[in-house]
Amino acid sequence: MRKERSAGIIIFRIEGSERRYLLLKYNAGHWDFPKGHVEGGETDGEAAVRETAEETGIKDIKILQGFKEEIRYHFRGKHKNRKILIDKEVVFFLAETKIKDVKISFEHKGFEWLDIKNAVAKTSFKNSKNILEKADKFLNDPKS
Repeated sequence: MRKERSAGIIIFRIEGSERRYLLLKYNAGHWDFPKGHVEGGETDGEAAVRETAEETGIKDIKILQGFKEEIRYHFRGKHKNRKILIDKEVVFFLAETKIKDVKISFEHKGFEWLDIKNAVAKTSFKNSKNILEKADKFLNDPKS
């Protein structure tokens, strides 16, 4: 089994008095957060910031200290033209931006800024829904 490590960001902005979370629609059809592979020599945080900039065009972000969540899952992928099982770890950070305009990369076909209720409903994967709920809870009470 091949191991992969990725990093991503749950990114939000304040619109009026409401918090809105960014979700990307991946070409495969699912909705999730910006994320991607950690490259050699990069920290998880550096990879998360780089991937967010590459996938959204958003470079002006502020990582919030105290929030870091990891998920792990398996999926079937390809390696050297063979189908293999991949063991994937993804670490997520939480960040705020003031930027509203998103310039999605070729990896995506859409995006939305959503309130927590709609973001949780639209997020495709259960583990991503759980992390989003943890992020919102953290923002409501950072001491919890």
